[in-house]
Amino acid sequence: MSKKLITSLLAMFLVLSLVTACGTKDDDEKQPDQEVVMTHEELVEAAKAEGKVVVYSTTSRIAGAAEKFTAKYGIEVESSNLKDGELIEKVSREVSGNIQGADLVLAQDSGRVAGQLINPGYLVNYVPESFKDIIPEHYHSPLAFQLVNKVFIFNSEKGDDPVIDNVWELTEPQWNGLVQFKDPNQEGVNSNFLTMVTSKEWSDKLAEAYKDHFGKEIELTTDNAGFEWLKMFFNNGVVLGTSDTNISENVGIKGQAQTGMGLFVYSKTRFDETKNLSLAPMTNIKPFSGFYYPIYLQLTSNAQNTAAAKLLIEFLLTEEGYEPWSSNVGAYSSNPNIPINEGDHPLAFWEEILVLEDPDFLYENRSQVEEFVNKVINE
Repeated sequence: MSKKLITSLLAMFLVLSLVTACGTKDDDEKQPDQEVVMTHEELVEAAKAEGKVVVYSTTSRIAGAAEKFTAKYGIEVESSNLKDGELIEKVSREVSGNIQGADLVLAQDSGRVAGQLINPGYLVNYVPESFKDIIPEHYHSPLAFQLVNKVFIFNSEKGDDPVIDNVWELTEPQWNGLVQFKDPNQEGVNSNFLTMVTSKEWSDKLAEAYKDHFGKEIELTTDNAGFEWLKMFFNNGVVLGTSDTNISENVGIKGQAQTGMGLFVYSKTRFDETKNLSLAPMTNIKPFSGFYYPIYLQLTSNAQNTAAAKLLIEFLLTEEGYEPWSSNVGAYSSNPNIPINEGDHPLAFWEEILVLEDPDFLYENRSQVEEFVNKVINE
């Protein structure tokens, strides 16, 4: 082969390589799924051009945040407060049918949200650029707006010292009929907690706690120590309530002959003075002192007002946007820079002692645990 021919072929190859490379770059830039990063000012301008955002939420306080958002940006917010299951079913039906509905949702019950809304692509994750280095990475996907805790709380009228230090005590005769818990069939997050204790992580910790308390290895009659604890816990006369408010009042009312306790939202301790209750949390119980769960912030995949929805997400993660939720203990923004209430503990404290939801584990295992628990309760 002549030197001239070789030179020509090399030149042709170089040209083809450059064309291919340029074509690949152009194709990448045209990918519809690529996130277009806007400055805050650009986002505000685009959001104002849309002029509106529609929100479905499981927390009614979204209405207060919406008022602040509208006052700040002049953008109308249509907010609807829905129960967990209602929100999931409504979003699923609307997005799958390409029916215009919510642009943004605040949703809890992570297993169902992941399995029925996120995995099918009905919801889209978005973390504002300004918060990517502020919000801890493990709360990025799905983006957590808020974490709420439920803690073992007892009637402290006779003293402030914790009345148990190990959850296996709740399976013993002295606590029969004195422990209250919201019916797990009425609230998904309670059922999620019961499911999580059967995971390997928590069942192993429960087996260790059993040995610490009883001085011997656990003998299983079920699949693991988590199922065993559920069986013994519910067989010990747990009182199933209809709401955390009622449970907190039943537990905290003064003048009771026996000291009772419950597992309910920590925020109910704020009513001690106004309702004349005596409630105190226990934060040093093996292997957990309760549980906590996320409320997710997600865009819908068929959002009509995407820029306004993104701006609202950004707003809700600020101290100003979070203000409607900041007056109570027991609820924590995923933004660690937002101050907690006086007398409360930071989220990092609760993370060490409470059971957190794992959406994938819940989606795969909750129905089995619910069937098990319902069988135990109805025996």
